Amino acid sequence: MKEKSSPETLQDAITLFADPLVAHNFMAAILWPDGKPKCAHCGSANVGSFSGKRMVSNCKDCKKQFTVKIGTIFADSPLPLSKWLPAVWLITNAKNGISSYEIGRSLGVTQKTAWFMLHRIRLALQNGTIVKMGGTVEVDETYIGGKARNMHYTKRKARVNGKTGGMHMTPVQGLLERHAKGSRVITKAVKTTRGTELRGNIKEYVLKGSHVYTDAAPAYEKLAAETDYTHKVIDHAEKYVDGVVHTNGMENFWCLLKRSIKGTYVNVEPFHLFRYLDEQSFRFNERKDTDGGRFLKACAGIIGKSLKYVDLIGKGGDDLQQEMA
Repeated sequence: MKEKSSPETLQDAITLFADPLVAHNFMAAILWPDGKPKCAHCGSANVGSFSGKRMVSNCKDCKKQFTVKIGTIFADSPLPLSKWLPAVWLITNAKNGISSYEIGRSLGVTQKTAWFMLHRIRLALQNGTIVKMGGTVEVDETYIGGKARNMHYTKRKARVNGKTGGMHMTPVQGLLERHAKGSRVITKAVKTTRGTELRGNIKEYVLKGSHVYTDAAPAYEKLAAETDYTHKVIDHAEKYVDGVVHTNGMENFWCLLKRSIKGTYVNVEPFHLFRYLDEQSFRFNERKDTDGGRFLKACAGIIGKSLKYVDLIGKGGDDLQQEMA
């Protein structure tokens, strides 16, 4: 009977990657699909074989050592792949997300460590594609944060600005491309809901000539005049659907996003919101795939990305700003 090279269930992931050699070979296949290992420091193919408990290899050119963790989100982590890879499985296949406390209990690590692990994995789920949306695109916004009516009176009085429900709420814009084989979304935390910013995002992510459907927000009034889009509006004060004109696809995504934030994470700092958007967008866009397929796609995103703790907590300066851009 042929052994599995990649897991199909969570049990497979735990069983397979409990063997350090299997976990190493799995990572090596992702890093070097051609089967020829290269130095993680200088890129040279003149390297020795991996050996020892940590499966370390020596580069014969730059004389440095490296493992399959170097050059990935797992770099500089003392945790073995037997913990990292099941963690990737758990977050990519949990429809409503998974908390750091649950990851900590499941994998036998502290909550702080699990929190750092999850944010590194969210970086791997970040979609850096330059492929623009086309055809029919729904555009909508929502607000993430605590509601003013749930705040203490003194705090509510100090922070509420009357229009958006509170300065503490972060606006998020979403774009959904309709497709018969499965819609895909792009989400972005925005600084304001002004027309220049919201219309600017549409120009950045949507091909000219596309059909763009929005609600009656004033920010989109100049969209058709400024661009080459066919813009149609659905006024939610009157109805929610007018033939094919609606934003129900984006509304559905907002429900999934808020269910994960309110039900699983409870509270998300605006500073980290873009990471949670990446997580939920990845699961939504890959919802038609199998659990094993989503896991492999997530693993493919670990290469060439890194996240230091000082950056995660906001002390990393320019590196963090570049990541959020």
